[in-house]
Amino acid sequence: MRRTEYLTEKRDFHKLPASLLMEQDVKFCRPSDSARHIASELTKHNFGSLPVVENGGMLVGLVSEFDLLGILMKDRDPKDVRAEEIMTRDVKFVREDTSVDEIIRLLEADHLIRVPVVRDGKLVGIVARRDILFGFIKSTAQYWP
Repeated sequence: MRRTEYLTEKRDFHKLPASLLMEQDVKFCRPSDSARHIASELTKHNFGSLPVVENGGMLVGLVSEFDLLGILMKDRDPKDVRAEEIMTRDVKFVREDTSVDEIIRLLEADHLIRVPVVRDGKLVGIVARRDILFGFIKSTAQYWP
């Protein structure tokens, strides 16, 4: 659920923070999860990547569709490959107070679709390009008094 769904007044779009835009119910995987399990989750939920978290919620990586396709191209059995073997460890992320303008710049610069949101290194949300568009529509709606 995004907090922008509950806006009760017009807001300056350019001042919206990640905490307001982010999806809070984030699907994730563990370093020990198999590539097959991750592929199943991605296809079931129509995602392009999953954050990888350790116990306590610490963000340690990200597994994308490209990572999984690489396994298939190498003819490896996805049941035998773990997230920790294929995940990107240098994950771009934002904090809860990161402004929407900063998020957009990051997404554009690195050609990203979504970016994890962290608090003290722990995963607390994810902001996708669509969440930003939703925030724009809600914050600038004409129905505010």
